[in-house]
Amino acid sequence: MTSTDPNPVVTVPPHASRIRTFHPRRGRMTGRQVDTLDRLWSAYGLTVSDDPAAPVDLAALFGRRAPIVLEIGSGMGDATAAMAADDPGRDYLAVEVHTPGIANLLGLVERLGLGNVRVARGDALDLVRALPDGSLDAVHVFFPDPWPKSRHHKRRIIQPAHVALLRSRLATGGTLHCATDWAEYAESMRETLTADPGLVDVHGGYASRPAHRPVTKFERRALTAGRPVFDLVHRRA
Repeated sequence: MTSTDPNPVVTVPPHASRIRTFHPRRGRMTGRQVDTLDRLWSAYGLTVSDDPAAPVDLAALFGRRAPIVLEIGSGMGDATAAMAADDPGRDYLAVEVHTPGIANLLGLVERLGLGNVRVARGDALDLVRALPDGSLDAVHVFFPDPWPKSRHHKRRIIQPAHVALLRSRLATGGTLHCATDWAEYAESMRETLTADPGLVDVHGGYASRPAHRPVTKFERRALTAGRPVFDLVHRRA
């Protein structure tokens, strides 16, 4: 029998869920970062569980009910902190695996007095699986690892099964915003997002950088090296 669900979720085989979409990176922590992590983690941090029976209560995490933006791969956190500071009506949940970056974002949260930011440590896809359907106002995937070698493309976060999962967590009208400076990955992203039956291309192709997305140091380096940046914005129908 043919399914009538216009927004199907693609089931990920058990073995596929063990394929990591990130490089576990070990970075040396400064004394200040260690202190920041020790002081602020209990108030602003969330350890991602790989147990699907451990759902995340977003209202309890933030202490209020507000639209949620999920930042996948927040890096050093500068862009996340800037967007959250300019957007106090929404809550920002950043997920990262690089501990110095997590500590740096926590320091920015403290310095800027950002009550609308929480930082999760662990696999972004495990976190997404623990979120309720329709619970997110936006998902940002800015400059994910491009995994440029063909044999590593299976590790890319923007692929059909992952996009279906991300879309299922968006509320109707919520947006999935991706950006990359790798032209080949940008085209792969565009094809994958366009093919998802529950997403609508907001700009009919690549978009100009939205004003709300800050230009990071990483992006400036890409532009200096002559690599154009591609933005894609799709909305859940």
